Amino acid sequence: MPNKPSDSTKPIVSAPEITARFGITQAELAQLTGVDHRAFSKNEVKRKLDEAVRPLARIFTMASEMTGSDEQAALWFKHKPIPGWAGKTAFDLVSARKADQVLAYLEAVQLGAYS
Repeated sequence: MPNKPSDSTKPIVSAPEITARFGITQAELAQLTGVDHRAFSKNEVKRKLDEAVRPLARIFTMASEMTGSDEQAALWFKHKPIPGWAGKTAFDLVSARKADQVLAYLEAVQLGAYS
């Protein structure tokens, strides 16, 4: 039986799709992922971008489920301070490479630990 490519080799979405869904600019996507926005379309950068976007996609999926829409999730992501982080938003924390902390917060909220 021939080997099928694994899901991990398939890109999630393109940079324009990501920015449209998350309500951010390509410059903001570059800031959040650490990938130069001028290189988004280059094949050698697509895998790096794909890997960098995975936590961001998880955050948006969870936030969208909790808020009821991608639009509300985008507003929350950029503007709503997360308790315990001195007024920092999810955008601020992801920019500081703390996406894992945002995911932990969202998981705790889903479990009813915070409101």
